[in-house]
Amino acid sequence: MEATENNLEVFEGSRVFNYDGFVQQWIPNYDYFMSIMPRLLGNSPEKSLLAVGCGTGTEILALKEIDKEWSVTGVDPSPEMIDIAQQKLMSYENIELFEGKLEQLMNSSLFGAASLLLVLHFIKYPNEKLELLNEIQKRLKPGAPLILMGIIGDREEVHANLETLEKLLPFNASQKEIDERWDRIKHQLYRTSEEELKKLLIRAGFEKPTRFFQTSIYSGWITKKCSS
Repeated sequence: MEATENNLEVFEGSRVFNYDGFVQQWIPNYDYFMSIMPRLLGNSPEKSLLAVGCGTGTEILALKEIDKEWSVTGVDPSPEMIDIAQQKLMSYENIELFEGKLEQLMNSSLFGAASLLLVLHFIKYPNEKLELLNEIQKRLKPGAPLILMGIIGDREEVHANLETLEKLLPFNASQKEIDERWDRIKHQLYRTSEEELKKLLIRAGFEKPTRFFQTSIYSGWITKKCSS
Protein backbone atom coordinates (compact mmCIF):
# COMPACT_ATOMS: atom_id res chain seq x y z
CA MET A 1 0.00 0.00 0.00
CA GLU A 2 1.19 3.52 -0.66
CA ALA A 3 -0.19 6.98 -0.12
CA THR A 4 0.32 10.26 -1.90
CA GLU A 5 0.45 13.71 -0.37
CA ASN A 6 0.32 16.63 -2.78
CA ASN A 7 1.66 14.34 -5.53
CA LEU A 8 4.58 13.23 -3.32
CA GLU A 9 4.66 9.48 -2.91
CA VAL A 10 4.83 8.14 0.64
CA PHE A 11 6.22 4.63 0.94
CA GLU A 12 4.28 2.18 3.13
CA GLY A 13 4.14 -1.52 3.98
CA SER A 14 6.11 -4.01 1.93
CA ARG A 15 7.68 -1.29 -0.24
CA VAL A 16 9.38 0.05 2.88
CA PHE A 17 10.69 -3.28 4.16
CA ASN A 18 11.84 -4.38 0.70
CA TYR A 19 13.37 -1.03 -0.20
CA ASP A 20 17.03 -1.70 0.67
CA GLY A 21 16.99 -4.98 -1.24
CA PHE A 22 15.23 -3.36 -4.17
CA VAL A 23 17.80 -0.60 -4.72
CA GLN A 24 20.62 -3.12 -4.45
CA GLN A 25 19.07 -5.30 -7.16
CA TRP A 26 17.64 -2.71 -9.53
CA ILE A 27 20.23 0.07 -9.46
CA PRO A 28 23.54 -1.31 -10.77
CA ASN A 29 26.58 0.07 -8.90
CA TYR A 30 24.38 1.52 -6.15
CA ASP A 31 27.02 0.69 -3.53
CA TYR A 32 29.68 2.42 -5.61
CA PHE A 33 27.55 5.56 -5.80
CA MET A 34 27.17 5.56 -2.03
CA SER A 35 30.91 5.05 -1.56
CA ILE A 36 31.87 8.11 -3.63
CA MET A 37 29.18 10.47 -2.35
CA PRO A 38 31.11 11.35 0.87
CA ARG A 39 34.19 12.20 -1.20
CA LEU A 40 32.16 14.55 -3.40
CA LEU A 41 30.95 16.37 -0.30
CA GLY A 42 34.47 16.80 1.06
CA ASN A 43 34.74 20.51 0.21
CA SER A 44 31.46 21.54 1.81
CA PRO A 45 31.42 24.88 3.67
CA GLU A 46 30.79 22.89 6.85
CA LYS A 47 30.04 19.28 7.75
CA SER A 48 26.28 19.51 8.03
CA LEU A 49 24.06 17.60 5.59
CA LEU A 50 20.39 17.97 4.75
CA ALA A 51 19.25 14.57 3.39
CA VAL A 52 15.94 15.16 1.60
CA GLY A 53 13.88 12.02 1.11
CA CYS A 54 16.35 10.16 3.30
CA GLY A 55 14.32 6.94 3.20
CA THR A 56 15.95 4.18 5.25
CA GLY A 57 19.02 6.33 5.89
CA THR A 58 21.49 4.67 3.53
CA GLU A 59 23.22 7.87 2.39
CA ILE A 60 23.44 9.08 5.98
CA LEU A 61 25.07 5.82 7.01
CA ALA A 62 27.51 5.99 4.09
CA LEU A 63 28.55 9.49 5.13
CA LYS A 64 28.87 8.77 8.86
CA GLU A 65 30.89 5.61 8.25
CA ILE A 66 33.49 7.70 6.40
CA ASP A 67 33.46 10.75 8.69
CA LYS A 68 31.66 10.76 12.05
CA GLU A 69 32.11 14.53 12.37
CA TRP A 70 29.20 15.19 10.00
CA SER A 71 25.92 16.30 11.54
CA VAL A 72 22.92 15.22 9.50
CA THR A 73 19.24 16.11 9.32
CA GLY A 74 17.20 13.57 7.37
CA VAL A 75 13.70 14.36 6.13
CA ASP A 76 11.16 11.86 4.78
CA PRO A 77 7.33 11.81 4.67
CA SER A 78 7.14 8.07 5.45
CA PRO A 79 6.98 7.20 9.17
CA GLU A 80 7.93 3.61 8.38
CA MET A 81 11.02 4.72 6.46
CA ILE A 82 12.02 6.97 9.36
CA ASP A 83 11.61 4.05 11.79
CA ILE A 84 14.01 1.89 9.79
CA ALA A 85 16.50 4.76 9.46
CA GLN A 86 16.44 5.29 13.22
CA GLN A 87 17.25 1.63 13.83
CA LYS A 88 20.01 1.65 11.20
CA LEU A 89 21.64 4.80 12.58
CA MET A 90 21.14 4.33 16.30
CA SER A 91 24.86 3.94 17.04
CA TYR A 92 25.76 7.32 15.49
CA GLU A 93 25.52 10.76 17.06
CA ASN A 94 24.46 14.15 15.64
CA ILE A 95 21.65 12.77 13.49
CA GLU A 96 18.15 14.22 13.49
CA LEU A 97 15.40 12.46 11.55
CA PHE A 98 12.27 14.42 10.71
CA GLU A 99 9.03 12.79 9.56
CA GLY A 100 7.23 15.10 7.16
CA LYS A 101 7.75 17.34 4.15
CA LEU A 102 10.76 19.61 3.82
CA GLU A 103 8.72 22.82 4.02
CA GLN A 104 7.55 21.68 7.48
CA LEU A 105 11.11 21.49 8.80
CA MET A 106 11.76 24.38 11.17
CA ASN A 107 15.50 24.94 11.15
CA SER A 108 17.10 28.35 11.54
CA SER A 109 20.66 27.32 10.66
CA LEU A 110 21.92 26.76 7.11
CA PHE A 111 23.39 23.46 5.96
CA GLY A 112 26.77 22.90 4.32
CA ALA A 113 25.50 20.28 1.86
CA ALA A 114 22.35 18.47 0.70
CA SER A 115 21.34 15.22 -0.96
CA LEU A 116 18.23 14.44 -3.01
CA LEU A 117 18.38 10.79 -4.03
CA LEU A 118 15.66 8.86 -5.87
CA VAL A 119 13.05 11.55 -5.19
CA LEU A 120 12.39 13.74 -8.24
CA HIS A 121 10.89 10.96 -10.38
CA PHE A 122 8.08 10.59 -7.81
CA ILE A 123 7.03 14.24 -8.28
CA LYS A 124 4.72 14.72 -11.24
CA TYR A 125 4.73 18.40 -12.08
CA PRO A 126 7.78 20.55 -12.93
CA ASN A 127 6.51 23.42 -10.75
CA GLU A 128 6.41 21.07 -7.75
CA LYS A 129 9.93 19.85 -8.51
CA LEU A 130 11.01 23.49 -8.63
CA GLU A 131 9.30 24.20 -5.30
CA LEU A 132 11.25 21.37 -3.68
CA LEU A 133 14.55 22.57 -5.13
CA ASN A 134 13.76 26.08 -3.89
CA GLU A 135 13.10 24.71 -0.42
CA ILE A 136 16.49 22.99 -0.46
CA GLN A 137 18.34 26.01 -1.83
CA LYS A 138 17.11 28.41 0.84
CA ARG A 139 18.34 26.06 3.57
CA LEU A 140 21.92 25.90 2.23
CA LYS A 141 24.97 28.05 2.76
CA PRO A 142 26.31 29.83 -0.36
CA GLY A 143 28.52 27.45 -2.32
CA ALA A 144 27.08 24.37 -0.58
CA PRO A 145 26.94 21.27 -2.83
CA LEU A 146 23.78 19.39 -3.73
CA ILE A 147 23.97 15.79 -4.93
CA LEU A 148 21.04 14.32 -6.86
CA MET A 149 20.35 10.87 -8.24
CA GLY A 150 17.32 9.55 -10.07
CA ILE A 151 15.74 8.69 -13.42
CA ILE A 152 17.06 11.47 -15.65
CA GLY A 153 16.66 11.56 -19.44
CA ASP A 154 14.11 12.00 -22.17
CA ARG A 155 11.59 9.30 -23.05
CA GLU A 156 13.71 7.65 -25.74
CA GLU A 157 16.83 7.57 -23.55
CA VAL A 158 15.03 6.02 -20.60
CA HIS A 159 13.26 3.39 -22.69
CA ALA A 160 16.50 2.43 -24.47
CA ASN A 161 18.35 2.17 -21.17
CA LEU A 162 15.69 -0.16 -19.80
CA GLU A 163 17.01 -2.77 -22.24
CA THR A 164 20.48 -2.30 -20.80
CA LEU A 165 19.18 -2.49 -17.24
CA GLU A 166 17.40 -5.79 -17.93
CA LYS A 167 20.74 -7.34 -18.90
CA LEU A 168 22.26 -6.22 -15.60
CA LEU A 169 19.55 -7.52 -13.27
CA PRO A 170 20.12 -10.50 -10.95
CA PHE A 171 19.49 -13.83 -12.61
CA ASN A 172 16.71 -14.65 -10.14
CA ALA A 173 14.55 -11.68 -11.23
CA SER A 174 11.35 -13.12 -12.70
CA GLN A 175 9.97 -11.90 -16.02
CA LYS A 176 6.70 -10.99 -14.25
CA GLU A 177 8.61 -8.81 -11.79
CA ILE A 178 10.58 -7.19 -14.61
CA ASP A 179 7.45 -6.48 -16.68
CA GLU A 180 5.68 -4.93 -13.68
CA ARG A 181 8.68 -2.74 -12.92
CA TRP A 182 9.01 -1.61 -16.55
CA ASP A 183 5.33 -0.70 -16.66
CA ARG A 184 5.73 1.34 -13.49
CA ILE A 185 8.77 3.21 -14.83
CA LYS A 186 7.08 3.97 -18.14
CA HIS A 187 3.65 4.95 -16.85
CA GLN A 188 3.77 5.81 -13.14
CA LEU A 189 7.08 7.61 -12.60
CA TYR A 190 7.93 11.11 -13.81
CA ARG A 191 11.37 11.28 -15.38
CA THR A 192 13.15 14.60 -15.80
CA SER A 193 15.12 15.33 -18.96
CA GLU A 194 18.68 16.58 -18.63
CA GLU A 195 17.75 19.98 -20.03
CA GLU A 196 14.77 20.30 -17.70
CA LEU A 197 16.93 19.34 -14.71
CA LYS A 198 19.49 22.01 -15.58
CA LYS A 199 16.80 24.66 -16.02
CA LEU A 200 15.07 23.76 -12.76
CA LEU A 201 18.30 23.90 -10.78
CA ILE A 202 19.35 27.23 -12.27
CA ARG A 203 15.91 28.73 -11.62
CA ALA A 204 16.14 27.50 -8.01
CA GLY A 205 19.44 29.30 -7.46
CA PHE A 206 21.97 26.55 -8.17
CA GLU A 207 24.80 26.42 -10.67
CA LYS A 208 24.58 24.33 -13.83
CA PRO A 209 24.93 20.71 -12.67
CA THR A 210 27.56 18.15 -13.69
CA ARG A 211 26.73 14.49 -14.26
CA PHE A 212 29.26 12.29 -12.46
CA PHE A 213 27.48 8.92 -12.45
CA GLN A 214 25.41 6.91 -14.91
CA THR A 215 24.05 3.41 -14.59
CA SER A 216 21.31 2.47 -17.07
CA ILE A 217 18.29 4.73 -16.40
CA TYR A 218 19.76 6.27 -13.23
CA SER A 219 22.24 9.13 -13.16
CA GLY A 220 23.94 11.16 -10.47
CA TRP A 221 24.51 14.93 -10.62
CA ILE A 222 26.31 17.48 -8.51
CA THR A 223 25.77 21.21 -8.33
CA LYS A 224 26.13 23.90 -5.69
CA LYS A 225 24.19 26.88 -4.45
CA CYS A 226 25.19 30.06 -6.18
CA SER A 227 27.45 32.25 -4.07
CA SER A 228 25.54 35.42 -4.84
